[in-house]
Amino acid sequence: MAKQADIQVRFGQRVRELRRDQGYSQEKFAHACGLDRTYVGGIERGERNVALRNIEVIAQTLEITLEELFEGV
Repeated sequence: MAKQADIQVRFGQRVRELRRDQGYSQEKFAHACGLDRTYVGGIERGERNVALRNIEVIAQTLEITLEELFEGV
């Protein structure tokens, strides 16, 4: 279970980094993704096991590929 939590934390850190790099507030990013702000916060803190569809939405909102989203994760 520790490995699962570890990847969730790494993925969340990556999403936060990319979101900030693009100048999105967490609230505006969540809105652009069509997700709740608290859900995005949970992702960024590594508390959420994100569905594949939501991962794709995050990448599309950031205008990057899935490969780029997972870079370094």
